[in-house]
Amino acid sequence: MARIAVIGAGMGAMAAAARLATGGHRVAVYERAASHGGAVRRYERDGFGFDTGPGLLHLPAVYRDLFLKTGRKSLEESVALSQVEPAGRHLFADGTEAVLPNASRGGVVAALDAALGEGAGERWSELLVRARDVWDATRRPLLEDALAVGPAALGRDPYPAAPVRRGLFRRGAPTLAETAARELRDPRLAALLGSYALAHGFDPRTAPASAAVLPYIEQTFGSWYVRGGMRALADAVYERCRERRVEFHFGTGVAAVVEKDGRAAGLELADGTRVEADQVVAGVAPRVLSALLPGSGEAVPPGLDGEGPGRLTVCLALRGARPGGTAHRTVVHAPDQAAEAAALARGELYERMTVTVLRPDDDTLRPDDASEAVTVSATVPPQGGAGGQDWNAPGLDDRYADAVLSAAAAALPDLADRLLWRRVHTPADTERETGLPGGRIPRPALAGADGAHLHPDNRTPVPGLHVVGGWSHPGGGLAHTGMSGAITADLIAGGPGGSR
Repeated sequence: MARIAVIGAGMGAMAAAARLATGGHRVAVYERAASHGGAVRRYERDGFGFDTGPGLLHLPAVYRDLFLKTGRKSLEESVALSQVEPAGRHLFADGTEAVLPNASRGGVVAALDAALGEGAGERWSELLVRARDVWDATRRPLLEDALAVGPAALGRDPYPAAPVRRGLFRRGAPTLAETAARELRDPRLAALLGSYALAHGFDPRTAPASAAVLPYIEQTFGSWYVRGGMRALADAVYERCRERRVEFHFGTGVAAVVEKDGRAAGLELADGTRVEADQVVAGVAPRVLSALLPGSGEAVPPGLDGEGPGRLTVCLALRGARPGGTAHRTVVHAPDQAAEAAALARGELYERMTVTVLRPDDDTLRPDDASEAVTVSATVPPQGGAGGQDWNAPGLDDRYADAVLSAAAAALPDLADRLLWRRVHTPADTERETGLPGGRIPRPALAGADGAHLHPDNRTPVPGLHVVGGWSHPGGGLAHTGMSGAITADLIAGGPGGSR
């Protein structure tokens, strides 16, 4: 039985801790914040509750596997999990509206044909067929297995070239935006495709065509909601860890990873206490980990924690009941997605940004049935640094919030009459709460672009030290961080590093 010290109590770290404790190891988690969950947080006030991190779950099989392999109670016995139906309502700049069903390829085709014109659904379906090729080629090496040494294959984009049609398709499109223009041939379908990239922190103009796997995953495996919000899922994973006798030490910062005889041998806490360990699992960004390894920080591979945008969420407490037939999720698309992406890359405010409105029918998140809790979110520049904003500057949060709510007006036309109060959650808040550099969105790994969108291997050059979570392989998002926990736990247990 090994002594394992875990830095951080994010979702990936807790997933690894639960699995390792189930394997008989003695696991202790040290978290600088006062609670668990990392970026999966909840804001509460006056009986209202809001997710300030992810609001929906995709690939729930990752957490079904975690609960199956760490205890008696299944995921569905631990949380109230349900599919979101419809999966989403999409409002385009020309006034067109498309309501897409959950996990129904035929239903999506019919909905797009009805909303955008005959043939639109088929073009979208053909693109997802090619995205399925990406999924089949990358599911194991990119998501389920430890990162291979010298992953040359993952540096090539597996998105196949479309069939030649009237001379228009003579080569494979190298970016997602070019793929949309060539294969979808409708600015609304292009906006739909690009919105998945933006939501995950990618620029559609530069993301590889393999990013088409993002809508494929959602539309194939569905969008799911946990009653009580995603924070309820974090609570359930935390309770599973406690059932497996994982020790948690909150409000406990880590000053250094202690090395002995060339390998990780424990931690030095912020108060000077030394903790001995046989293995160390770090659920922090690479540059944060480098600072904890003053003697060999250069041995930690650089990550993507210095890149990518953040997310702004506006929490809305509304008077009046949620109207019947309201979609759980509505995406209001920007009139010019390329201009939006360009402004985002420059760290500038784009007034008509793409926004996502989440309106769960969840009585645990409102004080009574005459109220409604709504979140409106958008991808925005991170806190500080190149291409960022100083989110602590007076009035900046309200300026962005006003723009976000203006963009969301089509989805919330009665907001002014119903608003009780609002609370703005910025990338600076995310950075303070979680330590994520710049409050940036950890992006999922993608194949292509010569490996530019791959994350550091869960193994490090320092023996006995592993990394886990959104800034390590296979990247950000609830499902991906859960897989990183499974891969890391398997590596420590002596396995090849597989999340299956």
